[in-house]
Amino acid sequence: MSELDLIITNVAVVVPGQDEPQSLDIGVKDGKIARLEAGLSGADRVVDGGGKVAFPGVVDAHQHWGIYNPLPEDAVSESRASAQGGVTTAITYMRTGQYYLNKGGPYSEFFPEVLSLTEGKALIDYAFHLAPMSKGHIAEIPSLVGDHGVTSFKIFMFYGGHGLHGRSADQSSFLMTPEGERYDYAHFEFVMRGIQEAREKYPEIADQISLSLHCETAEIMTAYTKLVEEDGTLTGLPAYSASRPPHSEGLAVTIASYLAHETELPTINLLHLTSRKAVEAALMMASTFPHIDFRREVTVGHLLADCDTAHGVGGKVNPPLRPREDVEALWQYLLDGKIDWVVSDHACCKEELKFGEPADDVFLAKSGFGGAEYLLAGMVSEGSKRGLPFGRIAELTSTNPAVRYGLGGTKGSLEVGKDADIALVDTTVTWTVRAEESESTQEYTPFEGAELTARVTDTFVRGHQVMADGVVSTEPVGRYLSRPTTA
Repeated sequence: MSELDLIITNVAVVVPGQDEPQSLDIGVKDGKIARLEAGLSGADRVVDGGGKVAFPGVVDAHQHWGIYNPLPEDAVSESRASAQGGVTTAITYMRTGQYYLNKGGPYSEFFPEVLSLTEGKALIDYAFHLAPMSKGHIAEIPSLVGDHGVTSFKIFMFYGGHGLHGRSADQSSFLMTPEGERYDYAHFEFVMRGIQEAREKYPEIADQISLSLHCETAEIMTAYTKLVEEDGTLTGLPAYSASRPPHSEGLAVTIASYLAHETELPTINLLHLTSRKAVEAALMMASTFPHIDFRREVTVGHLLADCDTAHGVGGKVNPPLRPREDVEALWQYLLDGKIDWVVSDHACCKEELKFGEPADDVFLAKSGFGGAEYLLAGMVSEGSKRGLPFGRIAELTSTNPAVRYGLGGTKGSLEVGKDADIALVDTTVTWTVRAEESESTQEYTPFEGAELTARVTDTFVRGHQVMADGVVSTEPVGRYLSRPTTA
């Protein structure tokens, strides 16, 4: 029997603590990285990396499987799109209410159904963030942590007061919460208190139990949506950006941060910040409340596209794509070390559901689009132009989210003992994004026509090669990850 199952040779490996990749071979045994040395031999299989750069498989900590399509279908197709982009672990958001499984009720009944519907379907490993939508869900938080390994939770701050796709709406039917309950700031406070109680119950993993917040303010957005539509000067994505202005994000960040201070919940993740004002507010709150361990997230969509040049109304997303000056501000914050991780916010929405009638009315379109296919390639392409080291890209796309979300024991870096989750990137190729080439079932992309100067060619999940030379496998090797994971 060979010492190793697999050797990946002729690669430049991005290892922790090094800005630039190292000339090493990767030896894999039983799905784990067993050796990282030059000149390895003695394996059942050898893969010649062709001089490519070996990144740790992306831990995409923000996806939405099942939001617009049946969950089992998305688990198949969107995990394939993820593998196409070098994503080896997806953490996908899940909640009760309209969309997803379209039902309410306790998570003790809902979440086992989620696990059953995804089991044996995914090409990559996966976990779930859950949103406590009701008082009953808050009471379930300790059991979700202890029994199911769910260590991350979410609040959508504009739900309860503003429609998901851009207009005010009756939220009671949308949320499917018990009669008499409200999804408002008071509920957010009690969610925070519930998560802090769970942290106190499980002190040994407390730092890996966290709350994430979608920070937008319903009242501001409702007022500005009316202004923008009545004025009629703006259309398309610029109109949608104006209808959900950046100070709506900043205000919500401020409210969320004070509530975290009030409830003594120190592990707060501020999701998909899109603008200078949002990040300014986040940094101001970090300075005001130094005892809160804030983490700041941006999406690859908000780094690669702006509301003026993105390809059509298909680029509608919450919070919106912003003007170029906000894109440049995000990049500067990222280069300055003020952003903790980059995600895709992948939410596949097919054309038949995405667009209203008329199709160019942005306020009738659904919110969200895919993008996991372009996350790593986009970060390497655009980051390289801006002087972002490969080591920092690995931290932003893999290491940092893995550690925060309880996956650091097995995921997030190319180290001996960690899972052999690897993405090989060709940094010598220039290619044009075409939606028709994506493994996603989404037929369009706001990145259509963009030129990238790096491409993921091969992806390994625990040593299983799920993409080889650009061809994605059909074998569903993905597993549900109960967190925190241990070696």
